[in-house]
Amino acid sequence: MLVLASASPRRRELLGWLVAGWVIVVAEIDERPVPEEAAGDLVSRLALAKAREVASHRQSDWVLGADTVVEIDGDILGKPTDAAEASAMLGRLAGREHRVSTGFALLAPGGALSAAEVVVTRVRFRPLAAGAIAAYVASGEPEGKAGGYAIQGRGAALIESIDGSLTNVIGLPLVEVSRALEAAGLRDG
Repeated sequence: MLVLASASPRRRELLGWLVAGWVIVVAEIDERPVPEEAAGDLVSRLALAKAREVASHRQSDWVLGADTVVEIDGDILGKPTDAAEASAMLGRLAGREHRVSTGFALLAPGGALSAAEVVVTRVRFRPLAAGAIAAYVASGEPEGKAGGYAIQGRGAALIESIDGSLTNVIGLPLVEVSRALEAAGLRDG
């Protein structure tokens, strides 16, 4: 059995595109970055921590953990805590390029690491007027989204271009995860 160690509805949907017959067990871990931790190091650490926490209770199952963050100018933008923080994040991203990093870790039954990877996608926002930011924040879509936007929703209108994996920006890089699942015998190629 494959277990997804994530509360993200977006990851649930994306994983469902790859495999059937999996379950969700939400990992309870501290997701705060440590001082001076780079985005790639953070998502790698958190993906593995989520997978290990769930695997400790599910020894006979495969466990997939993942984490996604937005990074600009070396600063990690997590999920906004309120509308003001979402507005500030979007204002900072407007007209600029940022990076979205997703780390994932796949543990075999018994907890051995089967695969781990960090995938990075560059995203460029179009310039945004204050009114456009306010309208997007008022839609409620920024809530619970790293960087305060959802590329798979209304936030797509904020994006000028991407370089890399679209599904990575949504929360799970499907090409890389698919390869890991195939190598583990959990998915046919």
